[in-house]
Amino acid sequence: MKIALASDHAGFDLKNGILAYLEKRGTDCTDFGCGPGETVDYVDYGVRAMDAVLRGECDRAILFCGTGLGMAIVANKFRGIRATPCWDVNTAEVARKHNDSNCLALGGRVLILEAAIPIVVAWLELPFEGGRHERRLKKISDLERKHFKEQ
Repeated sequence: MKIALASDHAGFDLKNGILAYLEKRGTDCTDFGCGPGETVDYVDYGVRAMDAVLRGECDRAILFCGTGLGMAIVANKFRGIRATPCWDVNTAEVARKHNDSNCLALGGRVLILEAAIPIVVAWLELPFEGGRHERRLKKISDLERKHFKEQ
């Protein structure tokens, strides 16, 4: 599995910590920025990561900003992306099992690295349960087809 990572300045340190952790465990990652000392708009970097996922260059994405909320909003503008801001292991578990989340959004101002790592591990390792949840995801896909003509 290849993971796209991107952050703004508020998520930069957490992104780098997660990137180092993922590389240590052998996960293939691509860092779409931002760089150190930059003050940037999270939108620009979220778009880069989402484009890579939609082109099939990466399987999933982890996005970082101050709270994770802004990046999740950006990512969810893309058809087929199910971005979930998570703040603990339970929310990450539900995001994968029930929502088949393909984009995790984390907040560099609300999570420390030691709390974020178990969230990332749960999100990466848990499978989608399918079953009754498939019906709900199909409804979301139907909404996307209806309201997003092209991307």
